[in-house]
Amino acid sequence: MKEFESPTRIIILGAGPIGLEATLYARCLGYEVDLIEKGQVADSVRRWGHVTMFTPFRMNRSSLGATAIQTQDASYQLPQDDDLLTGDQWVEHYLLPMARSDLVVDCLQENTAAIAAGRVGVGKSHPLGDDREDCGDFQVLAVASEGQEKQLTASIVIDTTGVFGNPNWLGPGGIPGIGERRMRDRVDYGLPDIRGARRDEFVGRCTMVVGAGYSAATTVVALARLAEESADTKVLWVTRRSTVEPIKRIANDRLTARDALACQANALAADVDSPVQLLSASQVAEIQPADGERSLIVRLEGQAAGEYRIDHLIANVGYRPNRELYRELQVHECYASEGPMKLAAHLLSDSSDDCLDQVSAGAEMLCCPEPNFFILGAKSFGRNSNFLYSIGLEQIRQLFALLGDRDDLDLYSSIKSSAGTSD
Repeated sequence: MKEFESPTRIIILGAGPIGLEATLYARCLGYEVDLIEKGQVADSVRRWGHVTMFTPFRMNRSSLGATAIQTQDASYQLPQDDDLLTGDQWVEHYLLPMARSDLVVDCLQENTAAIAAGRVGVGKSHPLGDDREDCGDFQVLAVASEGQEKQLTASIVIDTTGVFGNPNWLGPGGIPGIGERRMRDRVDYGLPDIRGARRDEFVGRCTMVVGAGYSAATTVVALARLAEESADTKVLWVTRRSTVEPIKRIANDRLTARDALACQANALAADVDSPVQLLSASQVAEIQPADGERSLIVRLEGQAAGEYRIDHLIANVGYRPNRELYRELQVHECYASEGPMKLAAHLLSDSSDDCLDQVSAGAEMLCCPEPNFFILGAKSFGRNSNFLYSIGLEQIRQLFALLGDRDDLDLYSSIKSSAGTSD
């Protein structure tokens, strides 16, 4: 890999959790950084901010981040390591303080959307090989919220934009159902705050939830609790699988909150007296507005085939990476997950359903045919939802060890050792 003269400039795309951690790590090593964020810091986390995380705080922070925050304000009290935080609490008590620390805040450009990344003086079709990185720096086209465009250049680009803003479609085979594109603004592709800010929209209404993962379980349980306050609140739960238990439990789950949620959701689906009606082995074929009303008509195919009149439609069907950012770069992608090929092949060989079993695959797995372009964080896993924060931190450590040609470089361990702490 090319050796860089100091200081080297890096563009980091996305000021989410891993983007912030990568920026802090890079700045501690003397790199110059432009941290580009299309909205505000941790926007995606804020969108599910009312939800309590399964993992304790010690698994959602780094020693470097904690030190940067407390160096800024020696009296600042971080959450306890065993605390289970909501997304909003994580933002307020860790991510925002890290973003405001001296080493990060001067790099941050909020409300600036990265549109595309390319390489100066060479196109996508230029032959593979080390000579690509000798042709010129990367350039990134960015647009500020007021519409002003600018070009940023750097020797290294790191994409940490995640996947949360790019949901999968509801229709058969993963393509849009009939009418879905036109009705997209009428579908909740996420985790609405059902018992909080948006309670009045859901109470006493019929909501269809599509999905069979923990997001769907979170939504269904929240709606069922709302039904305890208003018996008119109904839930139609659509899953493609035909299993009796919609949520697949993990044997001897080490995250007790995660297993408790799975048990609650499965019990609601099995109870004929609950407000939840399970429509298994089915999928959305068509979405249309009901005449003259805000309600929708959803047509299902499969075991529960038919038309259903509902008030709300919530799609908890997962996310996929937005690849438009690097379309003009040479990135080898997995045909199944759309993640970077080397890492995707490693993940496909792992049979575990538990994110806690994931281990970092090594720095070489982060490399792609485009020299010095890297995808870190949830986006590096493509459509695989087993990404864990600790894996992102290890990716950061390994990447900068690779860039610095120092296998022993580990700021996280150095910080813990100097502070006399351990995780």
